[in-house]
Amino acid sequence: MAYVIGAMSGTSMDGVDAVLVDITADHIRPVAAYQQPYPDALLQQLHELCQTGNNELNICGSVDRAVARVFAQTVNGLLAEQNLMSSDILAIGSHGQTVRHYPDQVPDLADDAPGFTLQIGDPNTLAVLTGIDVVSDFRRKDIALGGQGAPLVPAYHHAQFSKPESTRVVVNIGGFANITVLPGGNSGGIRGFDTGPGNVLMDAWCLQHRGKAYDENGNWAASGTVHQPLLNSMLADPYFAVTGPKSTGREYFNLPWLTQQLVNYPDVPPEDVQATLLALTAQTIANALLDVTDTTACYVCGGGAFNQVLMNTLQSLLPGISVDSTQALGIHPQWVEGVAFAWLAWAHLNNVPGNVPAVTGASREAVLGTFTPAS
Repeated sequence: MAYVIGAMSGTSMDGVDAVLVDITADHIRPVAAYQQPYPDALLQQLHELCQTGNNELNICGSVDRAVARVFAQTVNGLLAEQNLMSSDILAIGSHGQTVRHYPDQVPDLADDAPGFTLQIGDPNTLAVLTGIDVVSDFRRKDIALGGQGAPLVPAYHHAQFSKPESTRVVVNIGGFANITVLPGGNSGGIRGFDTGPGNVLMDAWCLQHRGKAYDENGNWAASGTVHQPLLNSMLADPYFAVTGPKSTGREYFNLPWLTQQLVNYPDVPPEDVQATLLALTAQTIANALLDVTDTTACYVCGGGAFNQVLMNTLQSLLPGISVDSTQALGIHPQWVEGVAFAWLAWAHLNNVPGNVPAVTGASREAVLGTFTPAS
């Protein structure tokens, strides 16, 4: 067996996922997964780091290592559960935790200031605490090559899900949503980009008004009615008119963005806002697929795959396409991104490019990541 572990935490910051994957040049086989939540105090610090604030450099340096410790606990928990030793693992592919993503323009800096992306979770601490070599920092090479540094999963989607002579679409709905169009055959025709908000606005609104981290199964959204003028206002945001390559994050789509949208609609009931936010996620995904006329299959992964109201809405907007989760292809929807970063680590070790320039906008393909040995 050639085991690699993919470890990551997404925009929702609901915990760290570690996925054990058997990877060779011929197959990618997920074996098991393990999740560890962030301690409340650390989670609060992470949310604070997503905004500018006082003493943030010192806080970031400390939280960088604290995040790595949670990643290590998650990996070690997975090893214990599977009765494996660190010596059984080739490497950990660690995405880390994104706290800033400004690939184009950094606010309050000069127009010619270089953009950046920042994922924390010190790979040295992770390597020492697990005894396993770590590949991390996957996004910054692509940005150095003029790309967005995101989305990075399309190269893995091609390796895992592509089917010759058949066009498939993979939609990842995490905090943000991204699509990958797999035309079959070689990777030359792959397309993809971030479509916009996935769960991030729905989760934030639900937490603010219901005290819950997310709207389970979309039930609260289902109790409301879509407010069409508000939806039209949201859809008019310039981000949605831009063609790919493009990526986004909580730096752009956040509660202040939503508050600004609600200025002209102050009396919309909270449940109707939630229904409208769900419609926004579904509509922007569907709009991105309008020109993919040669597919009959769309496979959804990420937390959004468990929101049945969202899935049903997406299906209603794509009547000619079968909408299902990646479980139909044999991979649990919550495991897909973890498997992706295990594959990116394997790709690094085997000198295989991990980006798709047509997706990210990079000037060329590149082997992604930085290697940190445990020894």
